[in-house]
Amino acid sequence: MFSEYTASELGAIFAMQGFAGLILFSVFVLMALGLAIIFGQMGVINMAHGEFMILGAYVTYLVSNLFGDHMPVLFSGYFFVAMILAFMAAGALGMFVEWAMIRHLYKRPLDTLLATWGLSLILQQIYRSVFGAREVGVTIPDWMMGSLPLTDMIEVPINGIFVMILAVSISAGVYVMMYRSRWGQQVRAINNNRQMADAVGINTALTDRMTFGIGCGVAGVAGSAFTMIGSTGPTAGQQYIVDTFLVVVFGGAGSLLGTIASAFSISQAQSIMEFFLSGSMAKVLTLLTVVGILMLRPQGLFSLKLRK
Repeated sequence: MFSEYTASELGAIFAMQGFAGLILFSVFVLMALGLAIIFGQMGVINMAHGEFMILGAYVTYLVSNLFGDHMPVLFSGYFFVAMILAFMAAGALGMFVEWAMIRHLYKRPLDTLLATWGLSLILQQIYRSVFGAREVGVTIPDWMMGSLPLTDMIEVPINGIFVMILAVSISAGVYVMMYRSRWGQQVRAINNNRQMADAVGINTALTDRMTFGIGCGVAGVAGSAFTMIGSTGPTAGQQYIVDTFLVVVFGGAGSLLGTIASAFSISQAQSIMEFFLSGSMAKVLTLLTVVGILMLRPQGLFSLKLRK
């Protein structure tokens, strides 16, 4: 497998695939952060998480067309407006879903899995009816076009660098919210002991709704980032939901550091193996490796220590 390439070619291949893995890592992190908040902190299995991501992608698509048709002078900055609107749209839908459905299913993980799976099918059909079955893409601003040459054989796309910077920024923001804010303290208190949190005056119902909404909003931002590197279709979210759950479980539910480490490991493994093997074989080998590690360490790479 490696004998066909020279040492310099292998070095360039690993470098290019490693950077492609970093772009995939960025999407995984943005998706997994929202899911880690919902699944890790609330124990809700949200199978519609990919559709919240696609909602953010479609919002970005609409904003791109709006700026391109009516405000071309401001087109270079449309993505920042789209990202904010994607967060608000996905977050608002998430809060509505929590109020209308999820709040009745707490402590019933199988029911939440089935209910959110049905929700994902409903959202897919809505997207198909509104936007059509074909995939759509956004027009990338000129300043995101092109690539930066690192060596004669290695170039990195500018839009990929932007997506990585966005992932790092969102990760830092989630860390501050979860571990340096009053809301984060309330979320962790409810996760540890819901009855006691309710007894000391924490509005658990409102906190649950905000937590679910913020998790879905982060998925919407992931959808905005996704439009920079791929096209959007009604079922595109389902391509990432299994990998995202794998990232969260492998990293350790509720662990921000574990989620990031898991996303990096899985994305790099898939990216490098996809060059030398088929894409499906790369996923199979990655899945088998992760399952093997989880058999030895069921709590994931990083686990939260809780007082019993």
